[in-house]
Amino acid sequence: QVQLVESGGGSVQAGGSLRLSCVASGSIFSINAMGWYRQAPGKQRELVARITSSIATTYADSVKGRFTISRDNAKNAVYLQMNSLEPEDTAVYSCYADVVVIGIVATRREYWGQGTQVTVSS
Repeated sequence: QVQLVESGGGSVQAGGSLRLSCVASGSIFSINAMGWYRQAPGKQRELVARITSSIATTYADSVKGRFTISRDNAKNAVYLQMNSLEPEDTAVYSCYADVVVIGIVATRREYWGQGTQVTVSS
């Protein structure tokens, strides 16, 4: 019903920047919050950043001042600008969207992207 496609991951040296993009498509009536999680090997998944439909943002303490989340409601897209990257940022980054889906009855559920690898070398 709804698909999230991510792009923008890759490898970069410490201090560098990357920009992740995630676009939602399908039977979308509206999207509430969107955001990014990450999971490093051997670690639990953690919330990186979240943005609501009213553009209120939340960040993990470890990325405050370095990462910026934004969204384009017309494109059903969410972005994560990552600056001053550190080796500790190495992880698989996944986007999610809290979507109200068009159907016989409108339903609300979360959808996830497939994940994109970010690798930061020292």
